[in-house]
Order: sequence, then C-alpha cells, then structure tokens
Amino acid sequence: MNDLILLKPGELVLKGLNRHFFEDKLRNNVSRRLFGLGKFRITSVQSTIYVEPLDDNADMEEAYARCKQIFGIITICRAAACPKDKDAIAETALRYLGSQLAQAKSYKVESKRSDKSFPMTSIQVSQYVADKIGDVYPDLPADMRHPELTVWVEVRETAAYVHAGGEPAAGGLPVGTCGKAVSLLSGGIDSPVSTWTMARRGVQIYPVHFFSFPYTSELAKQKVIDLGRMLTPWCGRMTLRIVPFTHIQEEIRDKCPEALFTLIMRRFMMRISEAIALENECGALVTGENLGQVASQTMEAIRTTEAPLSLPVLRPLIGSDKEEIITRARKIGTFETSILPYEDCCTVFTPKHPRTRPTLAEVEEAEAVLDVEALVKEALSGIEKVKLQNESV
Repeated sequence: MNDLILLKPGELVLKGLNRHFFEDKLRNNVSRRLFGLGKFRITSVQSTIYVEPLDDNADMEEAYARCKQIFGIITICRAAACPKDKDAIAETALRYLGSQLAQAKSYKVESKRSDKSFPMTSIQVSQYVADKIGDVYPDLPADMRHPELTVWVEVRETAAYVHAGGEPAAGGLPVGTCGKAVSLLSGGIDSPVSTWTMARRGVQIYPVHFFSFPYTSELAKQKVIDLGRMLTPWCGRMTLRIVPFTHIQEEIRDKCPEALFTLIMRRFMMRISEAIALENECGALVTGENLGQVASQTMEAIRTTEAPLSLPVLRPLIGSDKEEIITRARKIGTFETSILPYEDCCTVFTPKHPRTRPTLAEVEEAEAVLDVEALVKEALSGIEKVKLQNESV
C-alpha cells in the first residue's frame, strides 16, 4: 500500500492559458520545501499534486506539515494508492482507515470517478466499498447526512486513492507568480501580517527593517530577525535588509518641526525602500498601514508619505479591524514575538502632538532643510543583509 500526500490547488484551476505557469511554480515550491526530508516523486494530474515517497526514509509527517504552509494549496490530505480494481479499493479502505472505522460511530463512502473508462459509476463504487465495510463492521451504521467518518475514494487515471478527507491548507497563489515587492518589516503586530498576506497572493518578498542604534537595541533588531524567520515557512527564503536610520532621525529631530517628525521619517523610509525595490526589480512596496490606527495613517498623512514614490504601495491591512489582524498574527505564529517589549525606530523621537491632517506643501517645506539625497545614499551604503533561513525552508 502506497502512502502519499494529495495537494489540491485552489484558484489555480481558474487560470486560463497561463495555468501551467502557476502549476509549475507550485510544484517547484513543493519540491524545494521537501528538500532534506527524503526522496519524493511530485506530479500533477487533473488539478491534484501527488507527493509520493520513493523510499521508507521519507519523513511523511514533516512533509505534510510543510506542505500545509505552501501558498497555492487549498486542501491537503494523506491517502493510500491502490490498483483501479473494486476489491483492491475496498481492501485498501479497510486497511488504511481501519483504526478510524473501528472508532467511528457512523460513516459513509463518497466516490469520484475522474477516469470515465473505469467500468463502475461513482455511486456503484461507493455502494460496493460500503458493503465491504459493512461486512467487517456490522455494528457501524451508515449515515448519508451527518456521518462521523467519510471514506473518500478517487478513481483517477493512474490509480485509485482512498482517504478520510482533507483539511484546509494555506490557500492563495504560489509565491513567485505575482511579482516581487519590498515589505517594510517592523517589530510590531501589523507588518508581519501584511508581509504574510502579500506572499499569500503570490508575491516574492524582500523585507526591509529600519534600525536606529543606540536608540533601539540589539534585542529589538533580533526580534525582527526572529519574526522574519517565522515568516519563511510561508514566504520562502528571504534576505532581510537592515537599514541604519539613526543619522536620518537625528537630522529630522534637529532641523524639522516636531509635529512632522513621524511623517518626514516615513517619507525617508519610503524613498530608501523604493531604491532597494528598484535595485531588485520589485514592482511595489508593502506596508502594514491601517487607516486611522495612528496619527501617521490618516488619508492626508498617507498621501504625504507616499508622495515621493514612483512605485505603488500595497496596504493589505488598510481596512482591517485590529482584532482581525491580531487573530491572523496568532494564526501564523508571529503575535507572541511581536508583542515583546523591545522598541523600534518608529517610537524614537515621537512627537507629543503629531499632525494628523498635514498638507503635502508644508511637509515638503519642512523637509527642504535636509540633504535628502545624501542622507538616503548614506543609509543605502550601510545596509546589513541577514539571510532568513528557517530550518524548515
């Protein structure tokens, strides 16, 4: 009996002539994630990806866990393959799902016959397998409406497959199918979630963090590195770019109106991030901004901070409720690290009374006293690169 993993793509099946591009990328992502866990055959037939171990040394438990975090897969399940023969199918169901059948209070059999040359209809397959199960478990009642256990049978081109149903996987689109973007990654709750959200839409992420030593500590920097590593099982391999930001913030503090500190600081962040994006052929920036959450995230403030840019800014959390963001952060495993009490550069020199309704003209006038080009160039020259290598990637 051949134990394997079945991966069901989600919206990939709706793609047209470029569907193969998405499927090829997804198979490549699966292959990369399973590296080091043993030898696997990875094939795609009839909108299903089959992950089949080629030797007994393959770590199926870890392979299943990793596949569950791969974007582009909507459902995942363990299954057993067998010949396309009614008796082989029934025997496999009894053997593979025997422990579950023994504990179930009710059951039914659902069949899908993708191979129309198979001599039995789906209903006939279900009835035959159900009869065989009834012979072995005469006290187990069949329940067509609300069964505790559903035995699934899929008759496909190369084999038949038996399983007990799937569970939800990561969904979305395969990373690398929808371009590249620079994501501004702070140590807070929002930016890891926004990074995850855009990776889920198939975007390859280049994370950037702004670091203001000694106003922000090495512990704060390590916190962001840890957050990045937590994201790599979802987002794939990434290199975090840590931008030295102290001099820029000191210049803003010394020469600009206090009420505009945060807005001017964010304009520098945007300029630097765009330079990194253009260098790496990225098509957009990603932020964790949430409309109205803080003073720098009003419509007027957002307009002033993105004004220096030529690239679009993607804000996947812009209309989300804070509780929704926290729920997602808990789901992806970043919340507990995000709330560790280590400051980030956004809390440095925070104005007592920030402008919430700034005009672009007044911000540009206040910023004019700074040598913007030189400060951006200096920051770019001092970037530290950290490869984010989670052990499961």
